Amino acid sequence: MKILIIGFLAFFGWSALSTHLYVCKIKGLCVEPVTIQTEMTNNKDVIAGVTSGKPSGHEQEALPGKLSIYFAFDKSEFNSDSVTDKYFDKSNTYLDQNPQARLSITGYTDAIGSNEYNQALGYRRAQRLQNYFESKGIPANKVIIESKGEKEPAEDNNTSAGRANNRRTEITIKK
Repeated sequence: MKILIIGFLAFFGWSALSTHLYVCKIKGLCVEPVTIQTEMTNNKDVIAGVTSGKPSGHEQEALPGKLSIYFAFDKSEFNSDSVTDKYFDKSNTYLDQNPQARLSITGYTDAIGSNEYNQALGYRRAQRLQNYFESKGIPANKVIIESKGEKEPAEDNNTSAGRANNRRTEITIKK
């Protein structure tokens, strides 16, 4: 009986180690936990202010640029930081001043996994950000979410760095 137990433990240990080596080292699919990186670009677009020649009570807020938030492999967890909070403040002010404008959130994934799974994962990532913006006060009817899944990659999916840059959610304002 002891030999069976020892044999089972040895087989289990060997199979776990060989699986880890194959998946992580050979295929490169294991990714260390990564904190969310944010990047904010600034568009120069400004909505025209009052043209009557009289000074307005307040100036129009500039259109916020695109915000990209990056995710760890197969994850949709999101924690806000100062960059996302600043983007929220700018976009909320812009949305208040422009009733026709909408906050557009698009989720993306890398090419690992099936198309259906990646479509759903991209949607979950977009929903997380939708929940964040709505919890901060942006009305639900001002937010549009969608998933592109593994379509429209930002970089090549054949490298781990490219896949990491494809696991993102992009937030923009649509006029």
